[in-house]
Amino acid sequence: MGRQRGGRTAHAAVGGPVAGVYPIDTGTCELAEDNVNPHGWVLKVNGVESSHIDLTDPGHLDFEYMRWMADLIGSRWERTDRVRALHLGGGACSLARYLSATYPEARQVVVELDGKLAELVRQWFDLPRAPLLRLRVGEARAVTETLTESSRDLIIRDVFAGNTTPAPLTTLEFTGQVRRVLAPGGIYVVNCGDTRDLVKARREAATIGSVFPHTAVIADPAMLKGRRYGNIVIAGSDVPLGDDPALVRRLLGGGVPAHLWDDSQVRSFAGAARVLLDAEASPVESG
Repeated sequence: MGRQRGGRTAHAAVGGPVAGVYPIDTGTCELAEDNVNPHGWVLKVNGVESSHIDLTDPGHLDFEYMRWMADLIGSRWERTDRVRALHLGGGACSLARYLSATYPEARQVVVELDGKLAELVRQWFDLPRAPLLRLRVGEARAVTETLTESSRDLIIRDVFAGNTTPAPLTTLEFTGQVRRVLAPGGIYVVNCGDTRDLVKARREAATIGSVFPHTAVIADPAMLKGRRYGNIVIAGSDVPLGDDPALVRRLLGGGVPAHLWDDSQVRSFAGAARVLLDAEASPVESG
């Protein structure tokens, strides 16, 4: 992130990615070549960097918060496990591609609000087909509320309208729906973008902690100390999280070293922050 992009001539296969600005249902998206990685592509949605794809290596995750999520997921499941994953927020399906490559038996659904964007991503990036990976066009909360109880092992929320997660996807009521859909032992993982004051992250931590008995947080130290804007990964489960010493080592040894907070640290971080409720959530479209 923050690297110089673009500047090469596109040599895309028929139906593959071609740099440019494209109209989508919610505005525009821009596809640009990665000037650092000759096989990389960067997707912006309405001017905001959304996803990175390496065409030759689905196991490569360019965004550090996705690598942290992948490490957490890897500490719970073996590569032979048939993980049932729900992705709320699609973008270029970077993490879904990663999981398909890492867990060949996984069954995944990606919920994307923008139907035209979903169509373009399918065309550009040759995603696995159903039943391995299904793209479902719809609003993330509405889709979640229709799903069967205990039908998913992993739910990942990575939804942004601009640079903010729509409020209806952060509330106590929505998080309760997520727990209903998760099977025993499942994990809910969210990408929380916040400013240096960390107000949003504390309230999200309080909300997830009020629904799940076990929580964890992953972020780089500067973010946790309120020194910059960035991403904090917050997770909830009905079983303990982050008790794998190998996970701690992997996170510290990454390109952007990250700290893992256990449940007691997360609850201390949340402190007296108020739980987020539907009554104060504005009806922002999400997908």
